[in-house]
Amino acid sequence: MTRAELNQRIEEKKSFLCVGLDPDLNKIPKHLLELEDPIFEFNKAIIDATHDLAVAYKPNTAFYEAYGLKGWQSLEKTIAYINEHYGDLFTIADAKRGDIGNTSAMYAKAFLETLNFDSITVAPYMGEDSVVPFLGLKNKWVILLALTSNIGSSNFQVLENTQSKKLFEEVLEQSKEWATDDEMMYVVGATKAKALSEIRTIIPNHFLLVPGVGAQGGSLEEVYKYGKAQDGIGLLVNSSRGIIYSSSKEDFASSARKSALELQSAMMQLLD
Repeated sequence: MTRAELNQRIEEKKSFLCVGLDPDLNKIPKHLLELEDPIFEFNKAIIDATHDLAVAYKPNTAFYEAYGLKGWQSLEKTIAYINEHYGDLFTIADAKRGDIGNTSAMYAKAFLETLNFDSITVAPYMGEDSVVPFLGLKNKWVILLALTSNIGSSNFQVLENTQSKKLFEEVLEQSKEWATDDEMMYVVGATKAKALSEIRTIIPNHFLLVPGVGAQGGSLEEVYKYGKAQDGIGLLVNSSRGIIYSSSKEDFASSARKSALELQSAMMQLLD
């Protein structure tokens, strides 16, 4: 998907909502466990109930890899279902890969070609040659980890060098030279919302994937206030648990829709 197409979806739907598909067999409704592929059936119901409210879906691959071959098959079926039935939606493989060049190239092939995701999250710790192999595929994106919402992010990401530049700032400064804002996005946690102003001075127009709104306590209003791009919205705000686990009963899909609608309505007000 191109940047122009993604912006168009946001304008049409009055939404910059990304729904995280993180299925856990211990949390999904019990009646689904009787089905042949409960993970896929859970995802399918969530997607069908929310596709008109969201512009993106983000399966976290750990929630599939944990179940071995069956989990991987559920992931394949999920992305194929989105691409076949809702091809206007942006898809994110939340895989957080990043390795030496030839390994990264195979990760890129796996997620961006074989599975046909639009994008993949990538860790920048190993530097430029571990990221570049993910770039260059037509209409595909790298979403680079920048400033995350977890408590441990303070261990490294905000450490300052001798020029008083924080590590995440150095990541932004260097990596923005590796690709254009038509190819690269960044992950910035919603719980770091006030840092978004500082981030926007470095990357004013790149899209930001912002997890942490909802269950993790991030503020949608603050994310929009501090994180909006100069040339458009430039935001994909993700909610996972707050939507997909809003009910553990047979009404889980309609309940997920209700939670997604609340977020999308708040987004519409901000956009208007």
